[in-house]
Amino acid sequence: MTDLHIFAPAGVEQRAPALKLARQRLAALGYSVTLDPSTRARHQRFAGDDEARLATLHRVADAAPSIAMACRGGYGMTRLLDRIDWPRIARSIERGTRWVGYSDLTAFQLGLLAHVGVKPNARTWQGPMAADDFGRSDEQGGLDEITRDCFAEAMSGELEALGFRTEAGFDGLEARGTLWGGNLAMVLSLLGTPHWPRIKGGILFLEDVNVHPYAIERGLLQLHQAGVLAAQKAVVLGRFNQWKPSPLDRGYTLKSAIARLRSECPVPVLTGLPFGHPPTAPDNEPKVTLPVGARVDLVVQGRDVLFGWHG
Repeated sequence: MTDLHIFAPAGVEQRAPALKLARQRLAALGYSVTLDPSTRARHQRFAGDDEARLATLHRVADAAPSIAMACRGGYGMTRLLDRIDWPRIARSIERGTRWVGYSDLTAFQLGLLAHVGVKPNARTWQGPMAADDFGRSDEQGGLDEITRDCFAEAMSGELEALGFRTEAGFDGLEARGTLWGGNLAMVLSLLGTPHWPRIKGGILFLEDVNVHPYAIERGLLQLHQAGVLAAQKAVVLGRFNQWKPSPLDRGYTLKSAIARLRSECPVPVLTGLPFGHPPTAPDNEPKVTLPVGARVDLVVQGRDVLFGWHG
């Protein structure tokens, strides 16, 4: 039976019913589930103080479970980046651990690429988290079947491709490069730091939550003006949800923001990736599981996009 360890590396986890439900659902998939003590830790808004959360990362790495799944994101990983023992994390991956999470975990995943390099022992997974996804009650929208099945296939090694629909205008596009990215705010927070992965010729994917389109445009333009986007083969946008329109918008939308970016950026900017934060209850949407640091092939036929990778 595959062992799956749920841990809390960032924000405090106060949703005991969600953790219980996540444990039941993951067990139903055949995993042997362990809740790390960090899921019960409390310090201000964090799952323990910085020393405790740093120790959590290293303890999980030393245990090297088959799957290390964050229960939630929030904020807190940035505080730890300067002191994480990156070779220790890499050794856990060499021993078979698949680190899974998104949102605040983006900083951890990209920091690993920055310090270890684009190597097999730096591959992690952006995918569902325990309480945020597997712990969603039916009233909150429940657990999406595609989210569940995609995660299980990715963890077993069976998943080597995924597809989605994008806007018209990219038919025939083919690109190959390192898949990297995650939460836009966390990606931006790493610019200019030692934890920034200098990836060229990659495929960058981005998502965010509770951010108005003008701030999304500002962040994307920052990446463009810093030379990050022009160094990529393609940019793929996931969900940007849970933001509130403003009376000042006067027709300005997320579509407007993306159009503005495309007018300046020479790199293809695709939309439609089924990845990001869950929508507000009772809605739900699929969330795929993505191999951060893997070399992927991107092919567009009509409006159909296919990601493929190996291993």
